[in-house]
Amino acid sequence: MTRFLARRLAWFAITLFVVVTISFFLMRAVRGGPFDGERRLDAAVELNIKARYHLDWPPWRQFLHYVGPFNLDEHRAEFLGGDGGRVFGGVLVGDLGPSFRYRDFTVNDIIAQSLPISVLLGLVALMWALSLGISAGIASALRRGSGLDVAIRLLATGGIVLPNFVIATFLVLVFVFMLGLLPVAGWGTLKHMLLPGLALGAPFAAYIARLTRTGMLEVLSQDYIRTAHAKGLPARLVILRHALKGGLLPVISYLGPATAGILTGSLVIERIFYIPGTGSHFVNSALNRDYTLSMGVTILYTVLVYGLNTVVDFAYTLLDPRIKLEEE
Repeated sequence: MTRFLARRLAWFAITLFVVVTISFFLMRAVRGGPFDGERRLDAAVELNIKARYHLDWPPWRQFLHYVGPFNLDEHRAEFLGGDGGRVFGGVLVGDLGPSFRYRDFTVNDIIAQSLPISVLLGLVALMWALSLGISAGIASALRRGSGLDVAIRLLATGGIVLPNFVIATFLVLVFVFMLGLLPVAGWGTLKHMLLPGLALGAPFAAYIARLTRTGMLEVLSQDYIRTAHAKGLPARLVILRHALKGGLLPVISYLGPATAGILTGSLVIERIFYIPGTGSHFVNSALNRDYTLSMGVTILYTVLVYGLNTVVDFAYTLLDPRIKLEEE
């Protein structure tokens, strides 16, 4: 296990470096900059602003200054009259730099404020996805070939095909305008979480339903399930104690990328429902050419995807002891 973790950590460092490098240079290759606006700045003012943020440096030098902990103390007092503001400290020491648009906040501050909201929204969406998907998948597998099975498969196909913003629009029409049960936007109460959580989790519930159905059908045909039935065990006990554990293995393998997908998929949902999460800041950072904020959220999502996939690998071994972590 130690060798497995060491290898994963090494690949994580390589992956993060590649993602940061490509993202950094692609952002600067796009026309426009963080200080371009409708009102053109005086040439001298624009030069001073670029110099303050080191945008007048060559791209390779900006990259080294942003990524590594170079000149960390040299620029600590460059802003705000020398009272401790900072330009770049380096990703290697956990300093993602200042936001180019939100002048009073660093990227670390913005992520610290918005990430808990996105995580809470993601947890609500994940609960919707698991509860609806697993229940539907089990019911479909147990009633294979029935009308219920056909209806669930059609709904799952629709959930997979339709993007979450289309599902969100339909849910708003039904639960807000037709039934008047839930608020259309905002954040702060349980009612504000239910609708965006359902809109975000519905496509993943469709995938989970299909995976659960496939896994359950495969497990229900195994010899040990037939043996359990032959011993006279109640059908419910056979399903819950024996079949469900093996039938959920495909779902567990899907949960890593699904959880990361729920967090990244919240970009659109947060904009639709006006939720002040990380996804909203990521969209705004792209529109505003806020290099550091966009880079910070990109790094955050990369860490989440890689970390969650590693957790899934461990969970797989807990559910099925026959599966061993590859250590060679």
